[in-house]
Amino acid sequence: MTLGWERFGGAGIVGLCLLYAIAGITLANSMANKGLSVVAGICATLVVCLVPLAVFGLQHALGVWPSDDDYREHHRYIQWHWLYMELATLAVGAVLARIYRYPFLVMPIALTLWYLSMDLAMMLTGDYPEFELRALVSMCVGLFILGLAFWIDIRSRHTVDYAFWLYIFGTVAFWCGLSMQHSENHLSKFIYFCINLFMIGIGAILVRRVLVVFGAFGVCGYLGYLAYDVFNDSWFFPIVLTLLGGVIVYLGILWQKHEQRLSQSMQGYLPRALRELFQYRRC
Repeated sequence: MTLGWERFGGAGIVGLCLLYAIAGITLANSMANKGLSVVAGICATLVVCLVPLAVFGLQHALGVWPSDDDYREHHRYIQWHWLYMELATLAVGAVLARIYRYPFLVMPIALTLWYLSMDLAMMLTGDYPEFELRALVSMCVGLFILGLAFWIDIRSRHTVDYAFWLYIFGTVAFWCGLSMQHSENHLSKFIYFCINLFMIGIGAILVRRVLVVFGAFGVCGYLGYLAYDVFNDSWFFPIVLTLLGGVIVYLGILWQKHEQRLSQSMQGYLPRALRELFQYRRC
């Protein structure tokens, strides 16, 4: 939002948001009746994205908005008083997602959950919590969002992919929080490496590339740590790394040759819901 919007005042901003929301809902219904689900989903998502601006206008009109803060800072800075905007966005997003059931509507909900976690940390610990605490909160909330995404994935396995955006923002929040944990302990860094390997494996099984990509980033980071800190100036490390790379490539070739048989064999030990999820996502 530019400064030009603020010239309308708080009540004016709320009124404009309501007009845009009515137009968005009308267009969403019209496009849905015509079978244009993608356009209808975008229009409905626009309504959800207007909620923070409408709440800002309402707070501005009531005189409860801090005078030294600007709405544009919502996406740049962490402040506890953004909570009202985020809670309202989650409420409206949940209602519209229940009514329209478009996967794109989950995008602002997932993003708001991430924002909410950081602002809650600010509210609970003071204006400037420690960096490590922010990273821990981001990691825990990201793990919660990933769990929510998996649950929704199971529930919606026979329909469209409602969990896509939750996996993206959950992975970003979890991986960034995990990677920002500071430790000089070699064991901690090895555990970090194992967690990233686990992310790659789970991402491959669930067919979620975002988990594979961020897991690969973490693995590369750990190998860089070994190369530049642990085995610096060692002639033996490049040889081991080359052999390890060769083993990984060989295992990848074996997996590609026998993927279907191995997948069916492993899925035989899984519950029915998980088997159906994997089969549907690979179609």
